[in-house]
Amino acid sequence: MLSMLQRWLIYFPTRKREVRVEDASLPAGKVHHISVRTDDGLELHGWHVLADGHLATDQEQCDRELQRGRLLVLFFSGNAANRIYRVEEIRVLTAAGADVFIFDYRGYAENAGSPSEAKLVADARVIWKYATDERNVASDRIVLFGESLGGGVTTRLAAERSQMGTPPAGVILRSTFSSLVDVGKYHYPWLPVRILLVDQFLSLEHIPKVTCPILQIHGARDTIVPISLGHKLFESAPETSANGLQRRFVRLINANHNDVLHVAKTELSRAVSKFLAQLHDW
Repeated sequence: MLSMLQRWLIYFPTRKREVRVEDASLPAGKVHHISVRTDDGLELHGWHVLADGHLATDQEQCDRELQRGRLLVLFFSGNAANRIYRVEEIRVLTAAGADVFIFDYRGYAENAGSPSEAKLVADARVIWKYATDERNVASDRIVLFGESLGGGVTTRLAAERSQMGTPPAGVILRSTFSSLVDVGKYHYPWLPVRILLVDQFLSLEHIPKVTCPILQIHGARDTIVPISLGHKLFESAPETSANGLQRRFVRLINANHNDVLHVAKTELSRAVSKFLAQLHDW
């Protein structure tokens, strides 16, 4: 039964008929609707959120903003809710001077379809192509941000782009895991998780191939993805990137999994700002 229902146990989308830019509760001109067409014909909806101090009225102006040389963060969310619930985390990124593209996964918010590891990874490749080919953002100006389960998507995409010789500028992993198998073992130690689990998100196998700088951030009190699994992933990452920047792990002493922005926003913001500044200066 668990084997058959596992995706129902992994993915917790919050559906919504329409997610408007007004729902972000950000200044007019800061948030713009964007969409991509997946390889199997679905339309994924999302937002382009401009860095603090920058506004636009239409896509033409947004394109001009994207060519100003700022970093662009591709935001891959955790397994629950939808992009409305990521506004405060987006604020951290835009306050640090970056633009953000955030798309909801298939089956989330107003998007049709059903999520799976293979589909999410395939859709992430489409989002990368949209940013680089359609919006003309150079790969060395793109930062991948993965929150929780989104860290599995991010790590896989970063490894693939690194192997192809077009790595992102950097990777930020927040509250993510070595693999979903390890998370399953932690919560259900009596079950043969590796045998049952279809969507395994084996980040531990992919992160050694990532050649760009890596920042990991994790709550010390995380009861959903224990910090030990974050450390396990970090220890498998290259110690330094191809351009010589050292990997970094930030431990949020008072944070659990879902309260990071409530109890450790200052530490999170400081770590993200410092990392993005390093990438931009490089």
